[in-house]
Amino acid sequence: MLKAAVIMGSDSDFQVVKPALSELKSFGVPFECRVISAHRTPGEAAEFAKNAKDRGFGVIICAAGMAAHLAGVIASHTTLPVIGIPVKSGLEGLDALLATVQMPPGVPVATVAVNGAKNAAVLAVQILALSDESLSFRLMSAKLEMADGVTEKNNKLQEMIADL
Repeated sequence: MLKAAVIMGSDSDFQVVKPALSELKSFGVPFECRVISAHRTPGEAAEFAKNAKDRGFGVIICAAGMAAHLAGVIASHTTLPVIGIPVKSGLEGLDALLATVQMPPGVPVATVAVNGAKNAAVLAVQILALSDESLSFRLMSAKLEMADGVTEKNNKLQEMIADL
């Protein structure tokens, strides 16, 4: 199975990133999690991205706040899919969101909501599941469980309405 990389621009982003790690773990996706800064360690960022495919990664998740250039820098050095998590910071995360989503043509970064780590992990699982039948099955099971939960909630709602 291909691995997922989870990179954060600072260790202060760890609380935001934790739900992604938990979600990857729940699907049995192997991952590595590292702190690499687009601005303070740009050489390391470029080197990681350039070698990620050869190291067995299939997708890279990047979390960064403020200027949030990490996902774009990583995407510029790899052909792997990159998912950006804008981290809420000074401008309620709007600065990070815009920096992550506004990429030039040819350097795409899939971007989730501000602090949307769980969805970043689910998207990573969906990408990896394209080439892994077992993971695809686990993903489909999780989606069915989610749908069953909504159906159950609707049934309870209908019972409450009937009792009015």
